[in-house]
Amino acid sequence: MKATTLKPGNVQTRVFRAGEVIFREGDDPRDEAYLVHAGRVDVRKTVADEQRLLRTYVKGELLGELGLFGGAPRSATAVAAEPVTLVVIPGKRLNHLVRTNPNLAVAIIRDLSVKLRATNELLAAEGRRRSTRPGPVTS
Repeated sequence: MKATTLKPGNVQTRVFRAGEVIFREGDDPRDEAYLVHAGRVDVRKTVADEQRLLRTYVKGELLGELGLFGGAPRSATAVAAEPVTLVVIPGKRLNHLVRTNPNLAVAIIRDLSVKLRATNELLAAEGRRRSTRPGPVTS
């Protein structure tokens, strides 16, 4: 990972190589979220000891904001699917933007609900998969 600061406004970016972990499930959110500037990021969740793809993020999508609003550890692992550049958004800055821009707040709420539905669907599918799996054969 390579961190740089761009002008104007001292915007910090981070660059990751393909396959590089951006953050891991269970990590401290470090009071920052990310906007995908270039590339793709795969977000995966551990379900039944296996990594499952939740979503692939592309340019213009917000990533990692859940930890800022909930204060909980990262709920999934983010990996650069290809070389990726992320704009770092400090928690205080995002909080200010949400409080002063109702349209942004609504957009983030909608996005969070889509992410929640996707996670619920993944967990429901895992439950169905486990319930249809043949049990041990005994004699």
